Amino acid sequence: MMILRTLLLLSLAAVTGPVLADTLYKCADAEGRTTYTNNKGNAKNCTVLSREQPVSSFSAPKANPKAPTPGDFPKVGATEQKARDGDRRVILEQELATEQKSLDDARKTLAQQEAPAGGQSKAPERLKPYQDTVQLHERNVEALKKEIGNLK
Repeated sequence: MMILRTLLLLSLAAVTGPVLADTLYKCADAEGRTTYTNNKGNAKNCTVLSREQPVSSFSAPKANPKAPTPGDFPKVGATEQKARDGDRRVILEQELATEQKSLDDARKTLAQQEAPAGGQSKAPERLKPYQDTVQLHERNVEALKKEIGNLK
């Protein structure tokens, strides 16, 4: 058993030894790009990094993400934009009409559920889903009115 344990430790040391002995190089090419490698090869301008230094494997971004819009970027003409705004208004008004009808239907359903059947009152927890539906439609109507009000 002792021999098996010794062989196992020796084989583990043989496998991990070369990995720990690898050297990490930081190399810069002619264009100034930095590369990290464990094989120096024929690369010039390489420095050896010590194991104590943390090395990031991420490179810096290449371009500025907040670059200004190019001058030749496609633009929409005033008449086309006005037509788009008109289409948007029509769509929002249709959505508002549909949502208003849904709100009216939800209010009728809630009123029917609130009406006592056979002299018994309804439990508040039973009415909660109907009240939630009415509130949802009310919020949608308000949001659509606000959106229509923001149009130019």
